[in-house]
Amino acid sequence: MASLSGEDASQHCEGLSLNDLESLHNFRSRSGSVGSTGSSGRLQLRQRVAHLMACVEDVSSDDEIHKEVSRTLDEAFLICGKKLKWQEFRLHLVTWNVGTASPPPDVTSLLQLNSLGPTMDMYVIGLQEVNSKITNFLSDLAFDDPWSIFFMAVLSPLGYIKLSSVRMQGLLLLTFVKHIHLPFIRDIHTQFTRTGLYGYWGNKGGVSIRMSLYGHTICFLNCHLPAHMENTEQRLDDFEKILEMQFEGENIPSTLEHDVLFWFGDLNFRIADYGIHFVRESINNKRYSLLWEKDQLNMAKKTEAFLKEFIEGPLQFKPTYKFDLYSDVYDTSEKKRKPAWTDRILWRVKHLCQNASKEGEFSEEEQTIFVTLNNYVSHMSYGISDHKPVTGTFGLELKPLVSVPLVVLNPEGEWSAEHDVIIRYSAVPEFPSSAWDWIGLFKVTFRHMNDYVTYAWVEDDEISSNKDSKQVYMSASEIPTMGGEFLLCYYSNNLQTIVGISEPFQILPSKTSIEKDLTQEENSWMQKPDDLESRDESEDRKGI
Repeated sequence: MASLSGEDASQHCEGLSLNDLESLHNFRSRSGSVGSTGSSGRLQLRQRVAHLMACVEDVSSDDEIHKEVSRTLDEAFLICGKKLKWQEFRLHLVTWNVGTASPPPDVTSLLQLNSLGPTMDMYVIGLQEVNSKITNFLSDLAFDDPWSIFFMAVLSPLGYIKLSSVRMQGLLLLTFVKHIHLPFIRDIHTQFTRTGLYGYWGNKGGVSIRMSLYGHTICFLNCHLPAHMENTEQRLDDFEKILEMQFEGENIPSTLEHDVLFWFGDLNFRIADYGIHFVRESINNKRYSLLWEKDQLNMAKKTEAFLKEFIEGPLQFKPTYKFDLYSDVYDTSEKKRKPAWTDRILWRVKHLCQNASKEGEFSEEEQTIFVTLNNYVSHMSYGISDHKPVTGTFGLELKPLVSVPLVVLNPEGEWSAEHDVIIRYSAVPEFPSSAWDWIGLFKVTFRHMNDYVTYAWVEDDEISSNKDSKQVYMSASEIPTMGGEFLLCYYSNNLQTIVGISEPFQILPSKTSIEKDLTQEENSWMQKPDDLESRDESEDRKGI
């Protein structure tokens, strides 16, 4: 924390006016702009508070200033008290044209799994050109595709569940979220829009997942737009068409009506006018800013009204296309494609657009969600395709509009496969329950909503009910004999999602399971001498 010596404080406080103190009312960090971050805002706030305290120590006799300082601090504490009810939601977004390749061996750096900071609350992964040959595509329709399986295998041991996914030929969009947030994510819907072959083919277009997150509407839109330098207008036309057609005719807000819209993918915008040698030389010298003004997307944002409301972080990384496979060398083939920032992540905050249209009439006190970009980078170490993946790490500072789960449930008593077990649950009065609702028993590392060990129907398996809660039983025969750590989740058929989740709890191993383990252990010890003799004979034959 910054501090001031007595002499410095004296100089700093000299000329201190009530206007200076009034400026402390506006101490909150604005996160709507690209350049601001939560950490830098907090640092500036700490420095200003340190300066203020130094001034208070130095100005000991001015009652008017004392009253003004006190009033300012009172308002600051009031604002901080309100902000304590806010929540920071950490989001990591990936876009990657994988060029029909299989998943790489490791994605630790891509997902920032070794980051020293707080863990992510949600991962959103948008892929383009996933292998969609007819045999692969039919197999993926019947089963999860290799990329989904891969990311589930990476993230489920870390406490993330695949919340939703949508696939349109080579376009794939996945969302993963921490268990704790499941009861507060509702109204999940997916959509796709074809733009290839005049809208009849899905090799190009957009796929989206929208949801209500703690009462705020969020939409994620993954696009693959037409290629080639000369097709800028077609790219813009296709994106405008995607915006118009997503969720059209459904009882769902349009994409632009969501509180926050994230737009990302292989958008295929190129660097105009400059020749390949100038572009490569600028990249080699890390003078990326020379290329920004000729980036087709940046140019379009200045002229196209529907793009002006989208925000993007600074392109402080190499253009992500086109590379030789398994290298960081730009295209050496006969085509020698000019490098370009084809892979992008942008976002749009609805209240910022309203602010602009109402010219300041919209009070910040009414705003309930802010978006901060913390990191916007490419990942040069991945070489399975001719594109490098791009990630954006965001902080969503939001005021929860929904803070109470629709259903609260808990296991009752000691659980084991030795006897039937009981679940107690209660629901809020307005919860739209159904006879098709069920409660699932899941391992704590479960991958998706259908990855349950067993389940009970809330009506068919009900054993008691009163005005406060209900009880449901699970048969002993359905409980895992080996025991372990598990969760209970309540699935709503009407809402098509998990609306309640228990704390993790232990299921004790059954006596039969323990006895079986002991018997197997005894047998393994009895067999060891024979195994050693067999091993010696084998080694003799090999001449070891």
